[in-house]
Amino acid sequence: MAEPIEILNAALRYANANLEESLIDNQQAREYASYIALNLKNRAGIRFLMACLLAKLHCPDVDIRKPYTEIGDTDAFSGRAYDERYITRFINENNLPCNSTTAFLTPALRNRNTTLTKDINLVGKPPQLYQAVLNLLDDVYWSRIAADVLLAEIVRLLLVDRNERQQRIEALVTTLNTTEDSVPLSSEDIVNLIGKHMSLKGTSRLSVLVVAAAYQSAEEFLGEKVLTLRAHNAADIQTGALGDVEITLIADEEIITSYEMKNKRVTREDVDRALQKLLLSSRRVNNYIFITTEPIDEEIQDYARSLYYETVGIEFVILDCIGFIRHFLHLFHRLRSRFLEAYQALVLSEPQSAVSQPVKEAFLAMRQAAETGMEEE
Repeated sequence: MAEPIEILNAALRYANANLEESLIDNQQAREYASYIALNLKNRAGIRFLMACLLAKLHCPDVDIRKPYTEIGDTDAFSGRAYDERYITRFINENNLPCNSTTAFLTPALRNRNTTLTKDINLVGKPPQLYQAVLNLLDDVYWSRIAADVLLAEIVRLLLVDRNERQQRIEALVTTLNTTEDSVPLSSEDIVNLIGKHMSLKGTSRLSVLVVAAAYQSAEEFLGEKVLTLRAHNAADIQTGALGDVEITLIADEEIITSYEMKNKRVTREDVDRALQKLLLSSRRVNNYIFITTEPIDEEIQDYARSLYYETVGIEFVILDCIGFIRHFLHLFHRLRSRFLEAYQALVLSEPQSAVSQPVKEAFLAMRQAAETGMEEE
């Protein structure tokens, strides 16, 4: 019996050898697989299906429709275990366009204890996606389609999608390179560009990247550097981090400044939680800075300021994100192009679950429009 990693690698080889053509003869099943694999609104279905198929191929006696041990039957299995232990590693190693976390924690797929037959209502959105998943599980259960073929087809679809996404990014970057000899964008142009980018939906990660890009571009002048950014969905309590962005001296790993990003108003409770986190930590920072994309409550700002004496030297402050960018770019005006390049590199390197493909492409298009528009004036 092949091990799960071997099964996945075999599916990868089969898919790579047949990238140009579907591996499934049945048109309906082929359409279901494509709809699930390429659905932009919900990526949970594809990980769920891959985990179930992997379990079936690893242990042929299991019922692919029973990915919950809570069902209690001898042919049930833990789909979440397969998802977390094997699918996560596989998609990360191959940079596949999937969610970075298990599908079994999404509302429609968690806490189940019944066999997933075709008539089950998973109460997920879009409903067509979950129905397509159930239909394919049923097809495999009744041997209308082989599990190994369906798994390879899914991997093939993800590879094609990944390659097309990368080609679009590369084309946009190539187009941007044609503006390299033009006058650099002004600091205010860059502030405007970042502001428009952050106004898009699904951009909560961008404030983290803004601060990281600022420190990266001015590292040699500040004598400070950014520690490796944590995953966008990693909680501080799990990672032991003091904030979303942690700053150290270049010659030292001691954290001196910690940033916490908020895409909402900062409240007194937020400040109190930060204070408690620092009091419980063996590490001591000089500054704890909230960066928010919403207006700042003056009363909360005053409260944060008052903690300097209570903590005997830790400064708490709340800054608005755009104001932070503007001040940084004018303070380090000659580094504005370096900042923009650092921000772009961080945006493009983020996983799809943190910064989606449309958000990445939008930035490149916005930047091109800004640079071309300036050149034409």
